[in-house]
Amino acid sequence: MSKQGTSRREVLRNIALGVTLAGVPADAAQHVHEQAAEQKKKAGGVYKPKLFNEHEYATVRRVAELIIPADEVSGSAVEAGAPEFIDLIASNNGDIGLRMTGGLAWLDRLSESKNGKDFLSSTPAQQTATLDLIAYREKAAPGMGPGVEFFRWMRRLTADAFYTSPIGIKDVGYLGNKGTSTFQVPVAALEYAAKRSGLT
Repeated sequence: MSKQGTSRREVLRNIALGVTLAGVPADAAQHVHEQAAEQKKKAGGVYKPKLFNEHEYATVRRVAELIIPADEVSGSAVEAGAPEFIDLIASNNGDIGLRMTGGLAWLDRLSESKNGKDFLSSTPAQQTATLDLIAYREKAAPGMGPGVEFFRWMRRLTADAFYTSPIGIKDVGYLGNKGTSTFQVPVAALEYAAKRSGLT
């Protein structure tokens, strides 16, 4: 075991332990993406989950895909590496790991009670309807609290993974910080400000 390898694992663990619902800092998220890519490369191009079993990981992939599907502009959260990102965070933070594995089991029980089968075996329409039951706390029925909390974390981690990946960065059109010799306020902004001020 190299010092560099140990250091990388420690950095990843420190990042994971610092994750809250406020999100993953962009620079830290980049490190998680790099770790996932490195582990995928070592395993011959296929990421091997550290925490989730096969069924759990497949469910994470499906939920992430439903949260941020592919569209005409960009790929999905799965293509952006969200499942790997979530697995690495959850495998290095016991609290998040329990939230994820417990939440996935809870989701399957909910799906079985509504559809007669687990989440993955349900139709796409059933999957969406099941997630709709836990997507918003204010609309959730009594007894849905554990699912709502699981989905809050799942949505947050999926969004963090997507918008810090190359696909997500391209999706929002971020071009990086650029130096300029002059600053010019856009004409549209000036027109808007004038209109709001009543000067026009």
